[in-house]
Parts: sequence; C-alpha cells; structure tokens
Amino acid sequence: MSELDRYLQAATRDNTRRSYRAAIEHFEVQWGGFLPATADSVARYLVAYAAELSINTLKLRLSALAQWHNSQGFADPTKAPVVRQVFKGIRAVHPAQEKQAEPLQLQHLERVIAWLDEAATAAGVDGRQADLLRARRDRALILLGFWRGFRSDELCRLQIEYVQASAGSGISLYLPRSKGDRDNLGRTFHTPALLRLCPVQAYIEWINTAALVRGPVFRGIDRWGHLSEQGLHANSVIPLLRQALERAGIAAEHYTSHSLRRGFATWAHRSGWDLKSLMSYVGWKDMKSAMRYVDANPFMGMAQLEEKPVPQ
Repeated sequence: MSELDRYLQAATRDNTRRSYRAAIEHFEVQWGGFLPATADSVARYLVAYAAELSINTLKLRLSALAQWHNSQGFADPTKAPVVRQVFKGIRAVHPAQEKQAEPLQLQHLERVIAWLDEAATAAGVDGRQADLLRARRDRALILLGFWRGFRSDELCRLQIEYVQASAGSGISLYLPRSKGDRDNLGRTFHTPALLRLCPVQAYIEWINTAALVRGPVFRGIDRWGHLSEQGLHANSVIPLLRQALERAGIAAEHYTSHSLRRGFATWAHRSGWDLKSLMSYVGWKDMKSAMRYVDANPFMGMAQLEEKPVPQ
C-alpha cells in the first residue's frame, strides 16, 4: 500500500469501508451492474431494489457508488437528475418509519447492574474466574456506555493508556477519532463518579480484576478466563447487552447498542437538561441528530439518582 493509499484509507472509518465494499459488490455481482456506471443504470438499480431495501440502505448504496466514482476520477452518476428523481419517487411510494432502538430505562439499568453484581459475587465465592471477569467487564461496559452515551465502536476502541480514572472523583476517556470527529482531532470525554450505578467504580473494578495495564479496555474472555489481546468487535456489544438483560429478567429483543445512548439521552432530557447541554455532552453536532435519540415519553417509575453527570 502506497503512502497516498494509506492516508486515504485512514480518512474513512473501518465500518464505512466495509459497508461501501459490500455495496459495490452488491451492485456488480448480485445485480450485474458495470463500473463505471451510467446514471440510467444507477436509476434502474434503485428501481430493482426499491421495494426490497430500506431507504437508508439505498442511500448507503448511492454513497458507495458516488465514492467509487469520485476516487477513480469518473463523473458521479448518482448526482444526475434522473437518479435524484427516482430516489425521491421511491421515498414517496415506500415511506418507512425509521426503526429506533428501545431506550434503556433507568430502572432496567439498575436491575441489570444488580444482577451483574450478584453474578460477580457468586462467581468470586465459587472461584469461577471467567464468570467473574465477564460480570465485571459487562458491568463496566454498560455503565460507561450509558452515562457517556458512547456508541458500540467507541466503547470497543477505548484504550487503557487513554483513560484516567479516580475513585470517588471522575473519569476521562480520550478517543483519537469518533464518528462525530470528522477532522480526526480527537476528543476527551469526562464523567463524574456517582453514588449509585457509578461508571468510574465499575471501570476501576474491571481493570483491577482483569489485571490490565495497557491495550483495549474491553476484550473477549474465553471459557477458562483468558483475556484476548484484541478489543471486542462492535458487533458483539448487542448480544452482550441482550444476554445480560435477559438474565436479569428483562425482555431484550428490542434493545441494541444504541439503547445505551438513547437511554441516557432520554433520561437527561426528562431530568431537565437543555438540548444544548445534552448535545455538548454526548457530542452531537446538529439538533436533528439529538432529537432522534430523545424519547418524548416519560419513564414510568424511574428512580432518581442522588447525583447526575454534569456536562463538561
């Protein structure tokens, strides 16, 4: 790989690259299209899958085609009037409400953390090291994901070298890049210690139990309690969260990794945070993105914490 290619690749997130490769393969192999494409072929491609694929998936396919043509020095056929009109027509004929993850309600967060605490205690007494490690890891991941509003890929890319935690005080976590950091300038996230459901205490207990000093914060654990050298994959966060919720007696089929982010945003909104403070804390750049995560319905029976995070 040339230096030019290396820097061009670094400018695009790994997940985006994988999605784009899959989209190009779908256009060429499954549909039988040719590259470089014409505006007419792109329009016919959209029509072929208009009733089968979601609007968001079609948008991603267009973005992938546009990126391929631009990177190869060809004119972008996706910007042609015929393509725009066809896409507009598809949105009119096949309107679809955007599916959103169920926000993790605070009482459910309390319930799953209580279950993980009990599981860790029992595993420690019985000498089941692998179960103890999983309970401590999952507790730290869920609490950090909730109180910081992290995406799954952000949780999985946390490095111990970039985390500073002080018991009873707070935690700072530096991410060299994230989805909202378009210029890759890096950002440090802060959150305080809490009297209950504390992400700082959970992080420290996990790191100490696992005896970790460097590398990925959250890792795979095998049946014997051996830790992987690699960080968890972002796709593993959903089954991890659902399994913990189900074991705590919570129906989990509608929960995803975004449930942590949506749960915090909704809790903060219902707790009186103004939208500007919420956007600053979580890292949203526009109001539309923030509002997609805020559930307008109040939580029933939500227990209030003695202390809540303050935007940094």
